[in-house]
Amino acid sequence: MNETATYHIPVLLNESIEGLNIHPDGIYVDVTFGGGGHSQEILKRLNEEGYLYGFDQDKDAEKNLFSNKQFTFIRSNFRYLSNFMDWNDVEKIDGLLADLGVSWHHFDDETRGFSFRFDSDLDMRMNKQAGKTAADILNTYPEKTLADVFYHYGELKNSRAIAKAIVRTRETQKIRTVRNFLDVLKPFFSREKEKKQLAQAFQALRIEVNEELEALKEMLRQAAELLKSGGRLVVITYHSLEDRLVKNFFKTGDFEGAVKKDFYGNVLTPFRLINNKVIVPGIEETEKNPRSRSAKLRIVEKI
Repeated sequence: MNETATYHIPVLLNESIEGLNIHPDGIYVDVTFGGGGHSQEILKRLNEEGYLYGFDQDKDAEKNLFSNKQFTFIRSNFRYLSNFMDWNDVEKIDGLLADLGVSWHHFDDETRGFSFRFDSDLDMRMNKQAGKTAADILNTYPEKTLADVFYHYGELKNSRAIAKAIVRTRETQKIRTVRNFLDVLKPFFSREKEKKQLAQAFQALRIEVNEELEALKEMLRQAAELLKSGGRLVVITYHSLEDRLVKNFFKTGDFEGAVKKDFYGNVLTPFRLINNKVIVPGIEETEKNPRSRSAKLRIVEKI
C-alpha cells in the first residue's frame, strides 16, 4: 500500500466488519475501496478459499492498492456491480460493504472543485475521465432543472432564486470556477449559516454530477440479487438523502418505503434487519475523526 496516499480513516471500521459476519471461505465485495482500510480488514478474516473484490471509480484510489492473491480491484462505478461479477464468473456473494461518504482526500484536493475552501475549476467528478462537470451543469441546465437540483439534493429553500441568479450570471460570464460559483451564492446565505448552506449547495451539485442517488439505487438492487441467503449487506451513510433510500430499501425492498404484504399480512421484504436501531460512532471516534460525526451504519441479512 502507498503510505503517502491521503485518504480517509475508515469510519465505523470494527462495527461494519463485524456486521458482515465474514465466513473465511466467502466471497465479498467492498464497493467503495477508497483508502483500502475496510478491504484490508476483510482480507484478514478470509482463508485461502475466500475472495474479495474492490470497486472504486476514482483513479486516485489506485495509489492505495496492495498486492494480495485473494483480491481484485475494479476501477468502475459500483452501479455496474452485476456486470463485473458476471465478468468474473461470480454468481452469488456472501457480503457487500459500502461506505458512501466522500473522503477528506477529495475535499482537500485543491484541483477537483469539491470544496468551497479552494478556488479551482468546478469539476466534482469522482471519475475524472467521464461525464459532465459541475461547470457544465451550471452553464447548460435550464433554470427549473437547476432549482430542482438545489432543492432536492441540497434541501435549499431558496433554490429557485439561486437558479435564477445562475442563469442571469451565465448570460454574461460562464461560471467555471469555485470563486465564480461563490460570487453567485453568497448573497443568498446569511453569515450565521453560510458554511452550512454552502456545503448544501456544493453537495447538491456533486450529487448531480456523479448521479450518486441513482447509482446507489442501482447498486442496492443488484446487491439484493447477488447476495446468498444469509448474506450481509452493510452500508454507511452520511446525509439524509442517501440514508433515507437505504433505510427504506432495507425495511421494505422499496426506495419509497412502500410496504407490501402477502395474503396473511406478512411484510414482503428481501431482508432481515440486523440492527433495528441505527449504529453511530462513539465519542472517541468522532473526536479522532470528524468525518464520522454524521455517519450511520445499517446492516441487513438476505432472507
